[in-house]
Amino acid sequence: MDAKLALCQAAMMLALAGACGAAETTAPLSAAARYDVFRNGWRVAVVSETFEAKDGAYRIVSESRAVGLLALVEKHTLRFVSSGVLTPSGLRPQHFEGKRSDADSRQVRADFDWQTGQLTIVHDGRTETFALPVATQDRISSMYQFMFLSREGLQRLEFPMTNGRKLDHYVYTVQPGGDLDTRLGRMATLHLVKQHRADENVAEIWLAPQYRFLPVKLLIQEEDGTRYEQVITSLELRER
Repeated sequence: MDAKLALCQAAMMLALAGACGAAETTAPLSAAARYDVFRNGWRVAVVSETFEAKDGAYRIVSESRAVGLLALVEKHTLRFVSSGVLTPSGLRPQHFEGKRSDADSRQVRADFDWQTGQLTIVHDGRTETFALPVATQDRISSMYQFMFLSREGLQRLEFPMTNGRKLDHYVYTVQPGGDLDTRLGRMATLHLVKQHRADENVAEIWLAPQYRFLPVKLLIQEEDGTRYEQVITSLELRER
């Protein structure tokens, strides 16, 4: 079920790094967002996220809680944490972890050693080490890296990202997303579409320029046609 609730953390497949060009901007002091998650139109989970920036560092906590019938199966909250430093080009993760409890056999972890250029991931009782590409994000920090990207003339994004189980390279095309109706009102969006093989899931994301280009809607469609959507219900920003 984690694979399904991973949509609740759509950062699983949606990470943006400075490879596409970063704008020098400052992060807000904090952000708090909530999303509803739907499976084929049925509400199955709620995601709550907080972002905090202080003294040149950041910390993001993302928690997914099942609702309805799914809550009878998944009783524990799925919690992801990303922490690292703030740079002129955005977020530089140092540590990432995801788990339901300390005893969760499915928990994942990633440690970024930028000095030695190594990424260490721990999952399923195994530890693996990879070369660490420039501007790599984790599946949570990626959502907030949008705030630092230069959007002028942006048509294509390429970036590395880890979800604690593997390190992948992603390619997205960028296009106007049109207006989107949300609980926050009607808003203009920027639409990202993941380039994928025939045997891969469809993935799309909508960003809101008026909210620092943070995600307001995410979509995953699996090979069998099952659709998972994550839609914003509240968003608060505390600026400097």
